[in-house]
Amino acid sequence: MHWKEYIKRMPLEVKQITGPLVLGEGPHWDDRVQALYFVSIHEKTIHKYNPASGEHTKTTLDGRPGFIVPVEGALDQFLVGLEREFVVLQWDGAEGSAVKFVRKIGEVDQDATKNRINDGKADPRGRIFGGTMGDEKSPGDFAQEQGSLYRVDGNITRVADKIGISNGLAWDLSAKAMYYIDSLEQNVRRYDYDVDTGDISNMRHIFNFPKNGLDGFPDGGTIDTDGNLWIAVFNNGVVIQVSPEGKLLRQIPIPAKQVTSCTFGGPNLDILFVTTSHYMNKPGEGDPQDGCTFMVTGLGVKGHPNVNFKF
Repeated sequence: MHWKEYIKRMPLEVKQITGPLVLGEGPHWDDRVQALYFVSIHEKTIHKYNPASGEHTKTTLDGRPGFIVPVEGALDQFLVGLEREFVVLQWDGAEGSAVKFVRKIGEVDQDATKNRINDGKADPRGRIFGGTMGDEKSPGDFAQEQGSLYRVDGNITRVADKIGISNGLAWDLSAKAMYYIDSLEQNVRRYDYDVDTGDISNMRHIFNFPKNGLDGFPDGGTIDTDGNLWIAVFNNGVVIQVSPEGKLLRQIPIPAKQVTSCTFGGPNLDILFVTTSHYMNKPGEGDPQDGCTFMVTGLGVKGHPNVNFKF
């Protein structure tokens, strides 16, 4: 039986795998160690989850991490978007263990010191694309169009500006496409992508949330091997599957309203790991699972291996 037929017969299941975090984000599956890494931005913590053992560990940083991506060639080093800096840190993955500073790649948005890095991911060649967002005076009160999107390789290059909240990234090499989300646009961008140079061009929008009757904001996301996007919808409690042509294919309910990001992982890359938040909840509001991390099985699709950062 083909794996797709086998998986289609599996029941869809959404399972909580960690307790609540204030703002869980940036999930990255490291195939080398069969573990999920992610961050909790406002708690200033980086996390590791091992599905085989169920072990969940974390440690605290000196600032707010927007994402974490392992470094290729080192099992204990990670590129982290920390406040407005891209830095390499060393962490052994143990609960509460000390983090060692390895090197600073560079600093961005020097003219907007209240900005912070919000999300980032490695492209198929191991370059990092990471973006920023403007000052958040209070939960939900964002400075408009103050952020940028950057490419991090030998240098740091701004590739897009006037960004509200920099978020989801995904690449489809067969389509020579890069997908990108500025959450405040309530839309999904598609760029033509040159994998040899890392250059993007010919931006167009492919999926408009209001026009598709969707409440909430597109957040982080990923792509499956069929070329369909999986997008976390903040303030809607779902992850959606969208075709490259911009057709809404599926909505997967998640038992937390503020869904922040997702990535495929597991031994067969057929588990969708989903991070969430309770950051926007007012005192006394919300559900017990708000901010928890989940794994979704039985979707009938697979993802690509997450790429690690390559110097």
